[in-house]
Amino acid sequence: MSLQLTLAEASAIGPRSENQDALRAVTPAPALAASKGSLFALADGVSQCADGGLAARATLQALALDYYATPETWPVAQALDRLLVAQNRWLQANGGGQPLLTTLTALVLRGRRFTLAHVGDCRAYRFHNGSLELLSEDHVWEQPGMQHVLKRAMGLDQHLVVDYSEGELQTGEHFLLLSDGVWAALGDDRIRGILRDEPEPQAAVNALVHAAHLAGSQDNASALLVRVDSLPQNNLGDTLAQLRDWPLPPRLRPGQSFEGWQIEGVLAESRQSLLYRVRDEQGQPWLLKTLPASRSDEPDAAQSLLLEEWFLRRVAGRHFPELHALPQRQHLYYVQREYAGQTLAQLLKQNGPLPLGQWQQLASRLLRGLGMLHRRNILHRDIKPENLHLGSDGELRLLDFGLAYCPGLSVSHDHQLPGTPSYLAPESFQGAAPDAQQDLYAAAVTLYQLLCGHYPYGEIEPFQHPRFGQPTPLSRYRPDVPAWLEELLARGLASDPAQRFETAEQWLLQLEQAERQPLALRPRPLLEREPLKVWRTLALGSLLLNLLLVINLLKS
Repeated sequence: MSLQLTLAEASAIGPRSENQDALRAVTPAPALAASKGSLFALADGVSQCADGGLAARATLQALALDYYATPETWPVAQALDRLLVAQNRWLQANGGGQPLLTTLTALVLRGRRFTLAHVGDCRAYRFHNGSLELLSEDHVWEQPGMQHVLKRAMGLDQHLVVDYSEGELQTGEHFLLLSDGVWAALGDDRIRGILRDEPEPQAAVNALVHAAHLAGSQDNASALLVRVDSLPQNNLGDTLAQLRDWPLPPRLRPGQSFEGWQIEGVLAESRQSLLYRVRDEQGQPWLLKTLPASRSDEPDAAQSLLLEEWFLRRVAGRHFPELHALPQRQHLYYVQREYAGQTLAQLLKQNGPLPLGQWQQLASRLLRGLGMLHRRNILHRDIKPENLHLGSDGELRLLDFGLAYCPGLSVSHDHQLPGTPSYLAPESFQGAAPDAQQDLYAAAVTLYQLLCGHYPYGEIEPFQHPRFGQPTPLSRYRPDVPAWLEELLARGLASDPAQRFETAEQWLLQLEQAERQPLALRPRPLLEREPLKVWRTLALGSLLLNLLLVINLLKS
């Protein structure tokens, strides 16, 4: 079941010469609605400015176009804020020396949640089971005689401050957006009464606008009402699976032709997935990923594969494998380009620990790739040498998005540890919610392992409940490692997330600066780097001191 909505809107000019209110509703195709949601907005242009109607219409036009152009993985509030800040600058720059001002109240309904953005004196209400709740705050001065003077609006100040709020949706509830020409004339009691007496949305908004002018409103009157008829599953993968009801491919054999692909053979097979090496009509090599037949009855298997493909299409770039468009697909699979080269796990097994120069190049590329991924609001959750591919073209690519997670779109299952235990951050074992810090920790374990072939806290088995203290100093295995590099890795491996790097970009900057100015980093205390040596030395010194005391006593 998908999110089903009923929309109604009405606007009347009233005694004014021009209607400076603007309404906008965007209900996109199901695939885009699953990630971006449906958008509803009301803007009320300020009549005292150069052109309030233009300000209102231009703002809603930019909102409708630009919101759906932001990455589908961004949180709703982040996407709205980016484009509203840009539109605020446009309003300030295009008034011909006079301000272009408008108020704005925008509502996004996505999945089972709503997000509200508000600035000015339009209002947003929530109506359910006869109860009316005001969701917005009027941004006007409270002094006598100034109740209609705006203190916040689009185009008013260089620094735009927008109120954001969000919450869970309920079936059968209504969201109501009103201009001040309606709510100021009617008041909450009459608004509640009209909504109660007019169950049909279109009749309700018509009645609200008409009643406002009968009550003496001298302003434009506008109302937009959205009723929530049904709610979807709380999972983007479920929504994608509804859109793609494909069967699994049959078992494919070498030499077989399948939907335009020439099958060369099975490259890898596990309980989770099946990977074929294939070629297109031009003979170019690709990899076809699908599910083994044993997973055909698993309810979440198809959703996971489609979600993996969905994520990869939204992080297209040099650090990730290219996906094929697949216009003729009729089965459940996706195809990514095959690159000559090897994984870092294969490189480590073949050549042993990496030279420092090669390691530094790979570390920079890994952090750049993670930074790009995190800016798209996607977490990989399975960073390890096996999932990092060094191509013969010199590019490092992040592979296997089977466990990828997008906050706000993906569902986190409690008591499940995604990924390989030895690369999981300590807080993951305590049930912490997925975040970018955990990817950065896994990257630190990977980079440590590439330098010495060992795990910083030892290998962790799936059944273990590990305790984390201090990682084994890297210099124990690699005496040639400079102190600044050991310091950076120790920070990335800290058991306390607050002591690690906050972002991949911060870590990359520290890495590049340290390469140029290695003395800028403060070395860790010897007790922290080599605790066993320190305590052994102290114990030996204490023993020698006691022996000297005993000898002196015997002599005396």
